[in-house]
Parts: sequence; C-alpha cells; structure tokens
Amino acid sequence: MSFSSKVKEEVCRLTDLSKTEAIAVLSGIMKVSGTISFTANRQINFRITTENAGIARLVFKMLKNYFNINTRLMVKKSNSLKKNNIYMVVIGEEMGVRSILKEVGILADDDSLITFDYGIRESIVDSDETRRAYIRGAFLGGGSISNPEKTYHLEFVTHDLEYAEALSKLINVYGLSSKVIQRKSSYIVYLKEGEQIVDLLNIIGAHKSLLELENIRIMKEMRNNVNRLVNCETANLSKTVNAAVRQVESIKLIQKEIGLSRLPKNLREIAELRLNYPDESLKELGEMLDPPVGKSGVNHRLRRIEKIADELRREER
Repeated sequence: MSFSSKVKEEVCRLTDLSKTEAIAVLSGIMKVSGTISFTANRQINFRITTENAGIARLVFKMLKNYFNINTRLMVKKSNSLKKNNIYMVVIGEEMGVRSILKEVGILADDDSLITFDYGIRESIVDSDETRRAYIRGAFLGGGSISNPEKTYHLEFVTHDLEYAEALSKLINVYGLSSKVIQRKSSYIVYLKEGEQIVDLLNIIGAHKSLLELENIRIMKEMRNNVNRLVNCETANLSKTVNAAVRQVESIKLIQKEIGLSRLPKNLREIAELRLNYPDESLKELGEMLDPPVGKSGVNHRLRRIEKIADELRREER
C-alpha cells in the first residue's frame, strides 16, 4: 500500500463528526471528485468517483447518517493497465440531490436557476473544526502524497482555477505556503517541504502517518549528515595525500638538482622528515621536530620548499 493510501485509510476512520464537520468533509470530497450530469428532462444526477473503497464507504455512510440519503453505490473495472476497481456513489433527483448540493456549496441557493458555486462557501468553513474537515475532504477527493523515502510532495488535483486558489488560501490559513500550478487541464495545489507536509497531516488528523513521515525525515537527515561527513573526510584525505605527494616530488627534485644540504637547517629537517614519513600529517611531522613546531609552521616550511622546487623547474626550461 502506498503512503498516500495509508493516509487516506487513516483519515477515513475519523467518523465522529458534528453535522457541520460532515458537511465540510462532503463539500471537500464532492467539489474535487464529483461530477454533475443532466437528463433530458432537466433531472440532476451527481456522481462521486474514487478508486478507494474506504472513501466510497465514508461518503455512503455520511450521506445516510447525516442526511438520510440512501445513495446508489456502483463498482466497475478501470480501463487502466492496473485494472483497479472504480467506486461510484450516485445521488439522483429522487434522493434530494438538489438539496444536498446546495448544502455542501456546489449549487448556489437559487431555486429559479441552476447556478454553480466554484469557490469555497465561507459559511461551510467558518470554524477551525470545519476548516480542518474541509481540507481533509479535499485531500480524500483529490489529494496524494509522494513516497517520503524518495521526495517530499503533497498535492490536491482540482479542475477549476478559482477553486484551486480558494483551497490554497484555506490551507495557508494555517501558516503554510501552498502554491497553485496548472498541469494540462487541471490546477494543482501543492506543498513541497517536508515540515509543511507534516503540518498538513496534523491538520487533517492523520497523526499515525505524521509520525511515520517524521521518522523517515529523521532517518533521511541522519543519512545525509553521515554522507556529508564522509564526503568531507574523503575530500580532506584526498587533499592531504595529494599535498604530501607533491611535497615529496619537490623535495626529491631539490635533492637531485642541488642536494638537501644546500637548504637552510629548518627546511632541511622538515624535508628529511617528509621523505621518511610521506604518510604523516603536518601536525605529526611538527611533533617530530626538536623543538616541536605547530601545523602552520610546518606548512610554511613545506611551502618554501615547494617554491624552491618551482624555481628549479623554471630554470630547467
């Protein structure tokens, strides 16, 4: 089961709702994953479509328990390669579809005309509880989360720019920074930061999934820190080895061309130590001198030796 499916399965179990919370959840689901159609005699049918059986059951139960609507539940096979089941909750005219569509903010309150409400009705999300319930419903209807082991990405797929902007604004009430982009004919409300995705899971009540995501974030951060340290150590070691090889080559060139005896005593001492101990660090070389010399002092002497070697190389040309 994908991480996204786990989150939806968890929040589908949050069924202890007030009537206003139930309206908010249904409004979010129906706005995102609902389809309205008209028959020849201007009868309305509304269909909520999902590949998640838990979401279909939740919608069916909420409509029955809070609105006394016994909907039709249909199942068919998807045309995709996976051949998943597609679940459809259908509300017809005889079930009071117009009344429920007005109550959840899909149709405007106008008995003479059928007018759609493309935004999010403020009266439906007028409290913290109903705002959280609405975002939960929108996630169930069209939300998904990428596998956090790979990347941090949460999105809501919607089909109207006005609605996408309203949903983004509602999410951002909680201090988040969701953004809207267009993808083909859809409008995507998305979050890409791990910390903000954790906050949104908290908003919709997916606390178990939140803890799982936090554990993954901690493990990824630890692995990244270890990798950074290893890369840093490797780079430093490579730098040290390359410097030592270069120093030995310079000392051997001086030894061949003019002899180490021509060097000042302090340079000759460090040159002989570097030849005898090519793998030792600057600090360790400095401790072998009498009196001992610090790392910067050893480095200064070796730089002077390399400068002499460079002058000899130029003379050879």
